[in-house]
Amino acid sequence: MGGKEEVVLSRMEPKMQFSHTRLNSFKLGLTHSMWEKKHAKKTSSKKKARDPSPTEMSVEPWASPQDQAAAEHTRSKISPAAQEQEQEQPDKLCLESFWSEVETIRQGCGEPDLDPTRRDSRQSEEGEQEEQWLADAGLSTLISEDSEDVDKAVLLSTLTRTQAEAVQRRLDSYTLSRRKKNKLPPRDVRDIFSSPIAQALLPESQNSKDLPQNSMASVAKMPFSAVTPEHQRAAPKEEFLITDIAYCEQAVIFIKQANFPLNNIPYRKEDGTLPRVICPKCRLGVTRIQDLSLADMKKVRQLALIDMTALCDLLELEVKRHKTGKRKIAESPLFGVPLATLLETDQKIKPITSIPLFLHTLLSFLEKKGVDSEGILRVPGSQSRIKLLQQNLEANFYKGRFNWDEVSPNDAAALLKKFIRELPDPLLTAEYLNTFSAVRDITELRQKLHMLNLLILLLPEPNRSTLKALLEFLSKVVNREKKNRMNLWAVATIMAPNLFLHKAVPSRLTDGVEKGQAEKAADVMRLLIRYQDLLWTVPNFLMSQVRRLNENSNRRYQFKNLLRKIQPDSREKPEKNSEPRRTIKIQVGDLVNGTMEFQLNINCRTSDLLAQFYRQFLRSPENGKGKMQRNGSVGYPDCALYEVGGNIGEHCLDTETHLLDLYNSNPGGEWVIKTKPNGGRGQ
Repeated sequence: MGGKEEVVLSRMEPKMQFSHTRLNSFKLGLTHSMWEKKHAKKTSSKKKARDPSPTEMSVEPWASPQDQAAAEHTRSKISPAAQEQEQEQPDKLCLESFWSEVETIRQGCGEPDLDPTRRDSRQSEEGEQEEQWLADAGLSTLISEDSEDVDKAVLLSTLTRTQAEAVQRRLDSYTLSRRKKNKLPPRDVRDIFSSPIAQALLPESQNSKDLPQNSMASVAKMPFSAVTPEHQRAAPKEEFLITDIAYCEQAVIFIKQANFPLNNIPYRKEDGTLPRVICPKCRLGVTRIQDLSLADMKKVRQLALIDMTALCDLLELEVKRHKTGKRKIAESPLFGVPLATLLETDQKIKPITSIPLFLHTLLSFLEKKGVDSEGILRVPGSQSRIKLLQQNLEANFYKGRFNWDEVSPNDAAALLKKFIRELPDPLLTAEYLNTFSAVRDITELRQKLHMLNLLILLLPEPNRSTLKALLEFLSKVVNREKKNRMNLWAVATIMAPNLFLHKAVPSRLTDGVEKGQAEKAADVMRLLIRYQDLLWTVPNFLMSQVRRLNENSNRRYQFKNLLRKIQPDSREKPEKNSEPRRTIKIQVGDLVNGTMEFQLNINCRTSDLLAQFYRQFLRSPENGKGKMQRNGSVGYPDCALYEVGGNIGEHCLDTETHLLDLYNSNPGGEWVIKTKPNGGRGQ
């Protein structure tokens, strides 16, 4: 899409049939000859005529808001002026500000330094980490004798080959540690897959030897430079983020191709600029984190943890998870209070809030009074004033008697940083803080984004919403660079220490060559700010795995399903070769309740169905249901289409979802039109 490269969009299998059945041995080595033979074949650039699959990539890419303004220029080169707009590296002032923030954090911690060798690391005991990992990944039943084989095989049946190998490594490590403690080891996972029940759960078509072929066939049609390691080529103007294939499987392909003779290109240093990242849409649309039910998001987190662990293994990132020790909670109602506690209190006042009310108010004030202030975030506030402000806020904020007019933007920015770093647990969590920090050691930009995407999915909801609200504000600061003189590097270097250094977790952020460490930490922060909209989505491959996980779970209740099949189906079955009709339930508060009919065809999308709903039920002269606004115009409720049941819990659909593909992907689900929840900051 950019320059002279031509992108051939490839077809992805609808349900990610990466193969892993009949895993008589869970330890699966890579079949090198198969991979090399598959890659050696030249891919044809001609596309055969066919019906699009549910996960086929659309020719209409979506990108973050910062990218959307440049969408019309996708086939033209970026102008030199635009390239100069983004600073390639942090300047001396940025680096000085970085170490000034580090010193402020050291003084605030009341510790002489942040040397990890002098701190209580609170690392888990041997074997404890693997046991906790298996529990977090939903695989604790693998080390339990009480559960049935079917329980153990349901989640495993959705894994790709590389994901399965990562699970096996954790099981091996756990078994070894238990043997050292003279405890009986758990059952070998190979015994689970040799059972008749497990074999029934795993379709014959998912043979593990098919994985390299399927994966390579899906990615090989990308331009060759798109899979060339980033550090071996010039910084691209555009990057393509493929989400239909598991990130760990993509890493396997990238690593293999990095060793091909054609890729032995002389090393060329990156210029530090960030490219436009394009994520081609699949026909089922984009799924954002807030679009899924809590039950489905729990499964997403379990699968994301497995994929992230497999990716870390491939990239040789040694990441230790830490546990936060019990500490005395601050008596302050605002500072030093756990996010979950703050939210529990604030939701009694405002039930729909997803971030602390104090943080919401503080960010709103800074957006109105601070984003245009020169040096915002960099220029320190007065320490004496900040201390008095904190005392005043703690005494009067919840009483509604705090006067924000008396606060200067720089003091408010200092309060923001103080609030973040004084959380009793890191905003990025003690478990994953070091993994976030380790992203700076990854060379390939796509793999950095893959890792960050998975880590965002793993964060608890209060932390994730708070981080999103913070990043949205920081993005607004960067967008006003001409007035506040704070570019992306400047904001990133100032905020990185406040997120990546915490008294609860030892860090090596300040070790080594100072300039290099500062740049690496700021680079991760820069990626979070720049690509936040992409990072807050659920990859297509995880959605496919969740659907398969739900389908496999439902097989446990085959008898109940049989009884349901005996009962007459209320839906009309379409005749062969005819376009199906769907009955849509309508549950729009007190305004509309009922059903509507909608004819499906290959081109209709969610936006078309909603347009028909508005015309038929809300805006028609007979059924006008709008509310009169103060300016005299008529306002209508913001509605969305949800799929409920079948192989998903509840899923708010993207307006670009192709409905016929959705129908074929989840024929057992119902479609319901409902009012969107009031999504506030951080959603």
